[in-house]
Amino acid sequence: MEQDLAIAVHRQLGHVLVTVIGEIDIASAPQLRAQLAGLADTGQRVIVDLGQVRFSDAAGLGVLAGAAGRAAASGGSLLLAAARPQLRRLLAITGLDRYIPVTATVAEARAALRALPSA
Repeated sequence: MEQDLAIAVHRQLGHVLVTVIGEIDIASAPQLRAQLAGLADTGQRVIVDLGQVRFSDAAGLGVLAGAAGRAAASGGSLLLAAARPQLRRLLAITGLDRYIPVTATVAEARAALRALPSA
């Protein structure tokens, strides 16, 4: 069976960039949840690059919402970047885009992080 989800983590100055590739669904959501929870619980600033996510279901949205909540509770932050139009629509329909900052590009997410007060 082909792997449906790949996650790359890059620690950068002032934040961690998590690049997600593939599909986030009920089968792959636990993999993403584990990765994001580990980062969110440390209070780091996290950018999740969703530009290569082909599909996400409710399980994927739940993982993103949970990670954003954990990051905020730990003094960190989580931003979403480069989501494709279909995923951006889902974030808007569910109202998650009012809870989790969503930017068009990773560069915009980095700029948004620089504008946030330091933890």
